[in-house]
Amino acid sequence: MEILKGKNIFLRALEPKDIDYLFSIENNEDFWEISNTSQPFSKHTLSKYLENSHLDIYQINQLRLVISDYNNISLGLIDLFDVDFKNLKAGVGILINKTNRDKGYAKEALEKLIEYSFKYLNLHQLYCNIIEDNIPSISLFKSLGFKEVGLKKDWVYFKGEYKNEYLFQLTCI
Repeated sequence: MEILKGKNIFLRALEPKDIDYLFSIENNEDFWEISNTSQPFSKHTLSKYLENSHLDIYQINQLRLVISDYNNISLGLIDLFDVDFKNLKAGVGILINKTNRDKGYAKEALEKLIEYSFKYLNLHQLYCNIIEDNIPSISLFKSLGFKEVGLKKDWVYFKGEYKNEYLFQLTCI
């Protein structure tokens, strides 16, 4: 699908071969704060998830894509979640491997997902929730036109500390 191809990256569906990659991401405690996770996932659980990843976005209201370079190296993941086809909106989440950050991959992937969401899924708006100290994510989403529309006080509790979370929206015009 050409719309999911960028200059340096492309977005692709999850494959069974991604089990080890998914296992390393989902069980990396560094990401648990942003993913709202508090327990590890087994390979069995993730295998079941992969078995169902072929289901249509209209059935499960979620789409997870791998951000890959043209050497087929997985650079990260990007998600549409809580897709609401009645109100034409969806949440967006993105994660780039630490070794691949600050290279423009996140921006390119998010640009492709935005285009796909508005052009092919006919969504009206996208939103994201970002913890207040995640400055790189705040900068990324703002750079692509997301507007801060709210602040949720003491919203995330992680490792004995409450943090505020911003809500950002991008509306298709």
